[in-house]
Amino acid sequence: MPAAYIVGIDLGTTNSVVAYAPVPSGPTTGEQPAIQLLPIPQLVAPSTIEARSSLPSFLYLAGPHDQAESFALPWGGPTNYAVGEWARRQSAERPDQTIGAAKSWLCYSKVDRHAPILPWGADDSITKISPVTATRRFLEHLVNAWNHHFPGDPLADQQVVLTVPASFDASARELTREAAFAAGLPANLVLLEEPQAAVYAWLATCGDDWRRAIKLGETLLVCDVGGGTTDLTLVGVAEEGGELFLKRMAVGHHLLIGGDNMDLAIAHQVSTLFEAKKVSLDPWQSVSLWHSCRAAKEALLASPPPKNHTISVLGRGSKLIGGTVSVQVEPQTILQLLLEGFFPPCNASEEPSREPASGFQEIGLPFENEPAITKHLASFLAEHATSENKPVYPTHVLFNGGVFKAHAFQERLLETIASWYPNQPAPQRLSGTPDLDHSVAKGAAYYGWAKQGGGVRIRGGTARSYYIGIETAGLAVPGAPRPLRSLCVVPFGMEEGTSLDVPADPVGLIVGRRAKFRFFSSSVRKDDQAGSRLTRWSPDELEETDSLEASLDVDPAIASTTGSAHYVPVQFHAAITELGVLELSCIGTQGQGRWKLEFSVRKDVTR
Repeated sequence: MPAAYIVGIDLGTTNSVVAYAPVPSGPTTGEQPAIQLLPIPQLVAPSTIEARSSLPSFLYLAGPHDQAESFALPWGGPTNYAVGEWARRQSAERPDQTIGAAKSWLCYSKVDRHAPILPWGADDSITKISPVTATRRFLEHLVNAWNHHFPGDPLADQQVVLTVPASFDASARELTREAAFAAGLPANLVLLEEPQAAVYAWLATCGDDWRRAIKLGETLLVCDVGGGTTDLTLVGVAEEGGELFLKRMAVGHHLLIGGDNMDLAIAHQVSTLFEAKKVSLDPWQSVSLWHSCRAAKEALLASPPPKNHTISVLGRGSKLIGGTVSVQVEPQTILQLLLEGFFPPCNASEEPSREPASGFQEIGLPFENEPAITKHLASFLAEHATSENKPVYPTHVLFNGGVFKAHAFQERLLETIASWYPNQPAPQRLSGTPDLDHSVAKGAAYYGWAKQGGGVRIRGGTARSYYIGIETAGLAVPGAPRPLRSLCVVPFGMEEGTSLDVPADPVGLIVGRRAKFRFFSSSVRKDDQAGSRLTRWSPDELEETDSLEASLDVDPAIASTTGSAHYVPVQFHAAITELGVLELSCIGTQGQGRWKLEFSVRKDVTR
């Protein structure tokens, strides 16, 4: 059945959202899609279901005190866990049974992300699950909500664009895909960077007028501060054939800093108020307080803010049997705490602190040591310096993420950036009214719509050409390695989201044993085409990128043997994904076997 809808899914660290638009029937030039939000039924209290525009990315694991019927959903569903609003509320009352930030665990390579490790730190009485399983359960809820709303157009038959942080590595992306497929999403789903999706959401609101808002040669900074992560992206305006187009210039590191850090900072401040009342919080209450401060932050930073806000924690132990204890906090105190802690003024040359306090580290998520987002931004702009070795100057800023609902944060960031460029006009907030809660999902839907119908897209052509190193055949000489030839598999400027067959004679691919696959790149050989072979080159022409060591599986029945090594003749198909990953498919020339190697074609700076 052909797809009826293009669906954008924002799988957020704190909230998940689904947006959709009808599949265009033809070219979309001059048109704008009718993007809508999917109402998501979810538990908001035991046995109480409401439809909301977002699904909090929290998962509550049932305990012996819970009744199975309390978890019932319109489509049936599980009886031993709940996701959404009620799970988020339970994070304050039962933090040891609640999973949050599963998305951040998904990209943390120092733990086994298939192992049952969440809730992190919970005792053995809780049946834990893996980050991949938690992610799958969030997506399953979204799939069920869609199928419940559109029983005649199941989500598995639609065109789905799923967003991920710009800084997700290949492993985190593949784990996201794994969870998505297990949840019932279609095999042809597309992954899209969240900051790019935010730009697409802006394009969806302004249409062709974007060319009046930002002009040739100007640079847009997308500053996305969500619940658990901060993503920074630079997008430039270029010209081709007299037409302006947007081109992604740079992507920042994966920064585990966001609204969760702010909640913890508030909790630390509030804990001193409890101490003033002679109340000493135990570890369980401290975690509960952290989660309570999430709701407090949203209330205190609202416009207009309340005069004050009450924060309570459940009593524990003999001194507070069955009761609660509460304190009052004022919005101005919290605003100043967060402004000075996370958006302090700083110099353009300031580097964020990355020095650990101890050589021994507790295993857990690799949160940033430096909470100042302004310092991370200064480092990002300096890292992508201009030819004059000056930090990139952003003429415009697009804010995204729930943190920026507090207008004061936007103003402080704009003021700080302006102080770094005293001889330039102050950067402008991008025109339009952003939907900070839903823009990523809406932008993902718009991207799929534009891709289908020929609308405006952000380009991301490779800044280099890429080559594979091929060992030549010949007699072995002591102390002299066999010479390499190089084969161009990605020409300079190849657009992301495109693919090509590499025209070349078959090459032997080592399989069945560990081998080192060598890749090269060039920023100067801009005329080489896919299939170009080089027999020699200078170090200034080609530089070797990080090599990849892997053992590729092989069916012994189809492998030829040369000495102790197995190889099969293959030809190549190269694809650059929307996330800037080179997927090099090695296809057996006799119809036997297909292997895929991948690596990022964006600048990868070791930290």
